[in-house]
Amino acid sequence: MSSDPWGRVDETGTVYVRTADGEKVVGSWQAGSPDEALAYFQRKYEGLVVEIGLLEKRVRTTDLSSKDAMAAIGHLREQVDAHHAVGDLAALGARLDKLVELVEARREERKAQRARQSDEARQAKEALVTEAEELAQSDQWRAAGERLRALVDTWKGLPRLDRKSDDELWHRFSHARSAFSKRRKQHFAQLDAQREEARRTKERLVGEAEALSNSTDWGPTAARYRELMTEWKAAGRAQREHEEDLWNRFRGAQDVFFAARSSVFAERDAEQAENLKLKEELAGEAEKLLPITDLKAARAAFRALNERWEAIGHVPRDARPRVEGRMHTVERALQEAEEAEWRRTNPEARARAEGLTGQLQAAVDKLKGQIEQARAQGNTAKADKLERELQGRQALLDQALKGLQEFGG
Repeated sequence: MSSDPWGRVDETGTVYVRTADGEKVVGSWQAGSPDEALAYFQRKYEGLVVEIGLLEKRVRTTDLSSKDAMAAIGHLREQVDAHHAVGDLAALGARLDKLVELVEARREERKAQRARQSDEARQAKEALVTEAEELAQSDQWRAAGERLRALVDTWKGLPRLDRKSDDELWHRFSHARSAFSKRRKQHFAQLDAQREEARRTKERLVGEAEALSNSTDWGPTAARYRELMTEWKAAGRAQREHEEDLWNRFRGAQDVFFAARSSVFAERDAEQAENLKLKEELAGEAEKLLPITDLKAARAAFRALNERWEAIGHVPRDARPRVEGRMHTVERALQEAEEAEWRRTNPEARARAEGLTGQLQAAVDKLKGQIEQARAQGNTAKADKLERELQGRQALLDQALKGLQEFGG
């Protein structure tokens, strides 16, 4: 018979293992000595020790699922409970019990982790939905569209929730994207319609601009070109492929007209500058007639100068008041000299002036007499009133006497 602390072999070759509940039959050994029998079943025990150790390591260091771990533990426990090995089977059972506790703890930990991940995923998806719904109202078509596409990629990278929650959030997310796409499509459809209308309008403006390009009616045509430019700006932009060509035609037609006008105006400006030089010379000659001493000679000289003036033609607009003013000054001096000569030599006017002077002198003398009489009677108020009337009549008399002196007497 052979034995060790955990088992023995009896004389019949039966192998036993010692447990807390007493000896248990391990098996029967007929192929060799009792020591070989114990060694065989001891190796089975060592094999179980190795398998349990490997399973413990897998549970601690890998992502072995709880289901697979419990299945492996159950398989080993069956072998331990079958008592087909010699060794401390109770210790192996205890290790398996601790391994079960570890697997359950890991399962609860993973469950809690999945719950946290699910909660984080829910919050993340709700945030994505909220942002998508805000973007659905945006008019920043390019930026909002790119951001929505990025949100889709982010959504795909998040774990799924329970079907009901995930479907509800996805429905809101998808609806926001669809709403944005619909608004963007409507916007660009409207924009295309506006650009087509702008194209038609600008083609009409180009046609009119080209028709006016050879006009020589400078003022009205230039004004119409300004109106066409205002209409052009108000029309908005046409499609990109048409806008540049239409603008080049429109601008080209204007350039043809304004280049022609500039050429004509340059010639006119040169001519008017020469005219101004000639008129300034004439104005200088006219100013030499002042002061007028010989009215007849001055009148004849000015008439000749004026005929030459009229024959010269236009001068620059900004210089016209100055140079014409010089001639008008001489002309007014001639008119004043003529009026003075007429008054001096007109007998009818002299007679009227003498008559008026006589009437005023008589009125003044009469008032003086009335004033003396009123004061003699002590009527001061009447005298003062007559004095004021006398002052007015005396002023008129003085003016009439001065006018009479112009007639030489």
